[in-house]
Amino acid sequence: MTNSSTSSDDAAVAIAGARAGAEVIRSMYGRRLNRIDKGAGDFATDADVAAEKAILGVIRAARPGDAVLGEEGGQQGAAEAVRQWLVDPLCGTLNYAVGNMLVAVNVALRDGAAAVADPFSGEVFFTDGESAWVRHDGAGDTLLTPTPATRLVDVNLDPPFPSAPGFRAVELLAHPGFVERFRPRVVSTTLALAWVAAGKRAAYVTDGGGFSRSVHFAAGIALCRAAGCVVTGVDGAPIGGEGRGLVVAADDETHGLLMSMVRSRG
Repeated sequence: MTNSSTSSDDAAVAIAGARAGAEVIRSMYGRRLNRIDKGAGDFATDADVAAEKAILGVIRAARPGDAVLGEEGGQQGAAEAVRQWLVDPLCGTLNYAVGNMLVAVNVALRDGAAAVADPFSGEVFFTDGESAWVRHDGAGDTLLTPTPATRLVDVNLDPPFPSAPGFRAVELLAHPGFVERFRPRVVSTTLALAWVAAGKRAAYVTDGGGFSRSVHFAAGIALCRAAGCVVTGVDGAPIGGEGRGLVVAADDETHGLLMSMVRSRG
């Protein structure tokens, strides 16, 4: 049974952490940043590291006994701890490094509360594990309500592609049924998951695996589940540690349409 008081407190920690990271991202935007090579074309910047430090400061102050897995700092505390925070301080590093503001700050307690901050809109999308909301600077909280009305579907085209040749998300863009029913968008940040929960997108599709404990995806998936979205792998099964691909839709009909396209491969 979920303790609502504890969940609410954890949500407050997630929000505070995401906001602390977002403040760093805003303050360092536009600066000339050092790049830290991570291999395979991936890199971090000074902003990633500074934002993660700010987030960890919030978590340590509020939950000193909890473990943390950070995108930049790695594992701190026992990897199999009952309570583990998953932190992606800057999702969309390449965007940010070239002056694009489509980025997100992700903070999630594994299997619990989570928050996704948009540093430049001032929005913080969050969940206590039971319901999902968005908080605007200087305004109250609004319940997230998914809807397929926009017909916009974000398709993540970044590698890896572990399901290939059976499935690659890019194939959806050439599917005649997709063009008839949806309009594609390509966003290289998991901010798009928060947009599905908020009704700004009808769905989100990506390849890959290991989503349940991913610092990149955990917060967005938690939001979408709490908001009532349909969340599965590209095979239609519940996502898990070894699952491949992710399909998140605002409703059953949209999810069913996308799954039929994934299975038919055009």
